[in-house]
Amino acid sequence: MTLQELLTFRKNEFNEKQIKLITEAFEFAQKKHTGQKRKSGEAYFEHCVETAATVLKMGLGARTTAAALLHDVYEDTDCTLEEIQKKFGKEIAFIIDGVTKVGHVRLKGSTEEIYLENLRKMFLAMAADVRVVLIKIADRLHNMKTLYALPENKQQRIAKETMEIFVPLANRLGIGEIKGQLEDLAFKYLDPKNYARTVQMENEAYEDRKRYVSRAIEDLKAELKKGGIKVLDIHGRAKHYYRFFEKLQKHNMNIEKIYDLVAIRIIVPELADCYETLGIVHKKYNPLVGRIKDYIALPKPNGYRSIHTTIFGPEGKILEVQIRTQRMHDEAEFGIAAHWIYSEGRNWRNYLFKKTAVNVPEKELEWLNQLKDWHQETGGKSDEFWSSLKIDFFKNHIFAFTPKGDVIDLPENSTPVDFAYRIHSEIGDRLIGAKINGKMVALDSIVHNGDLVEVLVSKGKKLPNRDWLKFVKTANARSKIKNTLKKKHSKIFDF
Repeated sequence: MTLQELLTFRKNEFNEKQIKLITEAFEFAQKKHTGQKRKSGEAYFEHCVETAATVLKMGLGARTTAAALLHDVYEDTDCTLEEIQKKFGKEIAFIIDGVTKVGHVRLKGSTEEIYLENLRKMFLAMAADVRVVLIKIADRLHNMKTLYALPENKQQRIAKETMEIFVPLANRLGIGEIKGQLEDLAFKYLDPKNYARTVQMENEAYEDRKRYVSRAIEDLKAELKKGGIKVLDIHGRAKHYYRFFEKLQKHNMNIEKIYDLVAIRIIVPELADCYETLGIVHKKYNPLVGRIKDYIALPKPNGYRSIHTTIFGPEGKILEVQIRTQRMHDEAEFGIAAHWIYSEGRNWRNYLFKKTAVNVPEKELEWLNQLKDWHQETGGKSDEFWSSLKIDFFKNHIFAFTPKGDVIDLPENSTPVDFAYRIHSEIGDRLIGAKINGKMVALDSIVHNGDLVEVLVSKGKKLPNRDWLKFVKTANARSKIKNTLKKKHSKIFDF
């Protein structure tokens, strides 16, 4: 890929100074990687350019793109960090240093201790500057695309760590499109027989459904135009192979039960247009009862927003329709990166040390800040730190609600105690009882998806119950309970 081809992704959005920065980074990295080849036979520098291209598609800025181009020069050439800092500035050097310090995650071929330490480094680097891990994910995506060039044992190891580490991470950051690509690529190597079968089944089904999906799109275009709705885009979207395979397993391999194999996606300018569009869609085609999901009113934990409805389309065929604004679409595809509208070069130090707000929803960054807290609370012990991450971030999550309608994101099998500490540590400490859906429950009860949870608290200060440690699910609740009890214990014996 040439420099001009790379710049075509976002050239119109960059000013002359930003284009100059990307150009200098491109030429510098190209020179440093001269003569280096990858196992696939391509020039090593191609990997740097492909990584930068993904970063650009995410919507990240010129400095992050420059860092992506340069991300391997410090580790894989004779270039020093001081040289990078002198030529490109402290911010870019900081990001590259972070990418390098993340290290190489190893599921096999290293001790458990080294593996956990590498994971700890990765997530702490992310907490310091999420751009480090966005570059790392882009780097991993291209590595997966060229995995065919490696021996089978390495293919298996890299595919496994991609599925176990990078896929959940991309999901948590809301990078839906890249998550889907990573899953499909890993699936191909981890389960080649089912991958081939799934590809064949989906392709055959897609050809069969394409005819009535196209007809539904044309019908809806006409109805929306008649209703005065400006449509930015309307298209059919086939499901990623791995997601399709998971649904096949859920429905005992019965493809007729999968209604969203090909979904119709409608993108409109404003939020109000989403609901007007929903009304027009339902006027044209009858909805399937119980299949309307409003993720605009109640977003997913990773920030995903959209309206999903399932309709009886042409010929009575069941189809899913997704309705969203352009911004919602960008966020669904590239998650937290879509929010990251940096004034690059201004206030970056303040951002790094959390002194100013950036244009990213606080709830979506809250879990990043928890990483630092947990690292301190576990005393830097890698196994405890990783255990916290596995429980809170890499497991399935549920939505529960406060009486005011706030959405609380929790791992499956969480309790009212976890719920209370998720709201605030003081609420958790003062907890004396809980109601789920209006009924009093024991504090070790399980909170389920969609539950309305009301926590009852004491008026004055109160210590948490040590027995809660036997059943709480989240690392957050566990650490808060331990810390409060530890502080009280130290005061009692403080002579």
